[in-house]
Amino acid sequence: MHEPLATRPWLARLHPGLFAIALGLLALDGAWSRLGQPRPARLLMLAGLLVLGVLSLLWLFKAARHWAQIKREFVHPVQGAQLALLPVSILLAVSQLAPLLPHWSSWLLAASLLALTLQGVIAWRIVSQLSTGQMPEELITPALYLPIVPGGLLGAMALAALQLHGFAMLLLGMSLGGWALLEMRILHRLFDGPLPLALRPTLGIEMAPAAVTALCVASLWPALPADYLLIGLGVALGPVVAVLTRWHWWSSTPFTFGFWSFSFPLAALASVIVEVVLRGHWPLAVAYTAVALVSLIVAYLSVRTLILLLRGQLLPSL
Repeated sequence: MHEPLATRPWLARLHPGLFAIALGLLALDGAWSRLGQPRPARLLMLAGLLVLGVLSLLWLFKAARHWAQIKREFVHPVQGAQLALLPVSILLAVSQLAPLLPHWSSWLLAASLLALTLQGVIAWRIVSQLSTGQMPEELITPALYLPIVPGGLLGAMALAALQLHGFAMLLLGMSLGGWALLEMRILHRLFDGPLPLALRPTLGIEMAPAAVTALCVASLWPALPADYLLIGLGVALGPVVAVLTRWHWWSSTPFTFGFWSFSFPLAALASVIVEVVLRGHWPLAVAYTAVALVSLIVAYLSVRTLILLLRGQLLPSL
C-alpha cells in the first residue's frame, strides 16, 4: 500500500521553490558588487552558494530515495516550473564567479551547459503543456516564466561572462521570444481574478522578465548609455506597480518560503538602478537607497524563513 501523504518524510517534501532563496541572495550579491562594496557582496555570495550547494545535495538524496515524487513534481505546472530555479541559480552563480575565477572557466562552462540542458528540458515541457491545451487554467502562474525568460537571460549573462558573446546574444533573443509567447496567457490569467491562496506568493515572479532583461542588456553592453537603460527600467517598473496594486491578495496570505519569489526580481531591479546611476552620473545615494531597500526585504524574508525552519513549518505538510 502507498504511504499516506501526511506521513511523507521531510526529504520527500523538499520543495523546488526553496532554490529561490539561493537565487535571491546571489542576485543581491550582484547589486552590492556593482556598487563596489566587496564585503557585503562576498558575504551574500557565500551565503547564496552555501544554500545552493546544500539544497542541490539534498535534491540528489531526494532523487535517490524518492524518484517517483520528483517525476510527479516535474510534470506539475507550478512545481515543475520552479524546478528551473536550480539551473537558473547555477547560471547566475557562473555569471558572477567567471570574472573572479578565470582559471575555472572550463568547469564553469561545464556547469553552464548542464544547467542550460536541464533548463531546456523544463522549458520544453512547459511549452508542450501550454501549446497542447494540457495546462489547467487555474495553474497558469508567473512561475511559468522561470525556465524560459529569466533562465535564458541568466544563461546569456553566464555565457557572456565566459567570453561566448555570440551564444549569449542567441539566448537573449530566444528569451525575448519566449517572453512574448508566455505574456498573453499569463497576464490574461492574472487579470482574470486572484490566484488560489497557495499560489499567490508566485506573484513576485511577474516582476522578473522586464527587470532581468534590463539587467542582461546592461551586462552584455557595459558601454550602453544610461538613457537606454532608463527605458528598460521604465518598462520594468510597470510589473512592479501591477504587483503592488494587488497587495491585498498576497499580503493577506500566510507567510511561506514562496515569498522569496519577490527577492530575485527586486534585486535585479536594484542592480539596474545602480547601473543607471553609475552610467548617468546620478547621485550615488539613489543607488545605495535602492540596494538598501532590497537588502531590508531580503533580511525580512531571511528572518521569517528561519522562524519557519525553527518551528518545523518550512516544508509543506503534504
